[in-house]
Amino acid sequence: MTDASAPASRAPETAVAPRLIATDLDGTLLHDDKTVSDRTIAALAAAERAGLEVFFVTGRPARWMGVVSDHVHGHGLAICANGAAVVDLHRGGRIVEVSPLERTAARQVVDALRSAAPGTSFAVERTGGIHYEPQYPPLLLDPAAVVAPVEKLLADDFVPPLGPEESEPDGTDRPAFPDQPVIKLLAHHPELDPDAFLTLALTAAGGLATFTRSSPTALLEISGPGVSKAGTLARCCAERGIAPEEVVAFGDMPNDIAMLSWAGTSYAMANAHPDVLAATTRRTASNNDDGVAAVIERILQNGHP
Repeated sequence: MTDASAPASRAPETAVAPRLIATDLDGTLLHDDKTVSDRTIAALAAAERAGLEVFFVTGRPARWMGVVSDHVHGHGLAICANGAAVVDLHRGGRIVEVSPLERTAARQVVDALRSAAPGTSFAVERTGGIHYEPQYPPLLLDPAAVVAPVEKLLADDFVPPLGPEESEPDGTDRPAFPDQPVIKLLAHHPELDPDAFLTLALTAAGGLATFTRSSPTALLEISGPGVSKAGTLARCCAERGIAPEEVVAFGDMPNDIAMLSWAGTSYAMANAHPDVLAATTRRTASNNDDGVAAVIERILQNGHP
């Protein structure tokens, strides 16, 4: 049960010295309390000083990147929303690249999931923030969110609320939601097993979008066709002349599998989902035991993972 949009099969593991560290955040780099340990902060800084680029590659939206924004040096970029957005953490998390989910496809996905899994509720993650249905359980309340049926949230003419730092322009119509691309559709079911929900969704609507999951609950993350952590990371690496075999990747959940399958060297965390453990040959300690930092320290000492 994976997001099936990796751009290529895994590069063969070689003795090539790594040039880039790609790491997921929740359940991987971050402790369960959502903090970055002193050991990990030190390892990331040492990697950058040694010439290794570090990319955070996460399902989180740009507005949730504050926890690591001080720990990206050099390029300052992070890959968010499972590959749908590239953000510049040196510029306050500004989104610099978007691979959107088209509204027509999103509405088709909603119809398919409502039919296949009655009781599903939805949230729409746009570049300007998240908005959700009344039945949807928000993970983090956003006072600026619109709460409305998803059909309204995806309508062509729906106007978003003012943000906390916005003011009403004099004599000017405010932009409608279509001016804020959809970067992720979220689907939650209150009763289904999380993996069973993913399998059901892939059967019902897998041809319309990319489906994956990273939550312990039955919460699906839905992106545009072909959009994944792997695809966006591959593009960022190609721009830097970095080959897959020069990348060391870390992850713990199904939304990481495409990235882990693409990178030349990949590590599953000790706390990883069974599908991630099955898709990787290397293991490291759990997120709470600083498994990413342990591998980075070994790379810096030995010159290879």
